[in-house]
Amino acid sequence: MAQMESALADAMSTIEGAIGVALVDYTSGMALATLGDNLALDLNIAAAGNTDVVRAKMRTMEMLELQGSIEDMLITLTAQYHIIRPVTGKSGSGLFLYLVLDRKRANLALARHRLARLEADLEV
Repeated sequence: MAQMESALADAMSTIEGAIGVALVDYTSGMALATLGDNLALDLNIAAAGNTDVVRAKMRTMEMLELQGSIEDMLITLTAQYHIIRPVTGKSGSGLFLYLVLDRKRANLALARHRLARLEADLEV
């Protein structure tokens, strides 16, 4: 658990414009760990709602018999970016990282790069 919390703290401190980050179990919809501004966004509700997004995309890929896996998903809002990144590896199966960015302050390309690195280093 300490490694998860450290990884989320690293995301919040190194990703410019980060509002919140969560590690989510998409089989249950529960956030295993969250960090961020809960006044700006309830990360537990966001985690549960975005679980449906991940499940829907995985079902669609299966129905279309698409090869490969999801690298990340981007939801663009007027004032925010929401990035969903499934966790790869044996210990991360069924999990995704969820990052919310302030669109005015964030560098989307750099945020995606740093989230990918965080995901690769994550030990669950």
